[in-house]
Amino acid sequence: MIRLVIADDHAIVRSGLKQLFALNADIEISGEAENSEQLLDCLRHCAVDLVLLDLNMPGPGGCEAIGRIRREFPALPILVLSMHNELQIVGLALKAGANGYLTKDSDPETLMAAIRRVAAGQRFIDPKLAEKIVFADEAETEKKPHQKLSAREFQIMQLLASGKGINEISQELGISNKTVSTYKSRLCDKLQIKNTAELIRYYDAQVWQP
Repeated sequence: MIRLVIADDHAIVRSGLKQLFALNADIEISGEAENSEQLLDCLRHCAVDLVLLDLNMPGPGGCEAIGRIRREFPALPILVLSMHNELQIVGLALKAGANGYLTKDSDPETLMAAIRRVAAGQRFIDPKLAEKIVFADEAETEKKPHQKLSAREFQIMQLLASGKGINEISQELGISNKTVSTYKSRLCDKLQIKNTAELIRYYDAQVWQP
């Protein structure tokens, strides 16, 4: 029996996952969380074999949440289930301590295989992402300025590029407007751009991957 916690801020996603897992006799839901603080509290009070983690929850960013889990529960397997397919995000999540990474457009069979493999102490990378990683031009990737961004800076760059403003990002991440503005200033300096319009052009040309 694999006892898992679903960590995702969208109730409809959690509900859909629970319905899927109910069809599998070897899966038991130990708890669910919609933000990082709820997740850590759940882990402290529940018997858990695996965390199924979305990266875009309110509060500490996904990679920060992974780091916090690792500090308190070093051996607990973490499988990221995310909408993001950017290699930068995948790399940051794995570096932070995730044992596996899967995108939300994966089929149920792939998700179940990933859960069972990661719960058994192995690693799992979404096959589509693994192919990208294998054929990525590492020399070229290292030259891109966005590779210098921290996990939080990269997350805020994505949100800005999606058209969200400072106030929206502040509310979504549970941090102050001033903090968001500071991160924006830092990432603009690292990317050598001056405003949001330039950031969007940079993101579309250098980062976004269909």
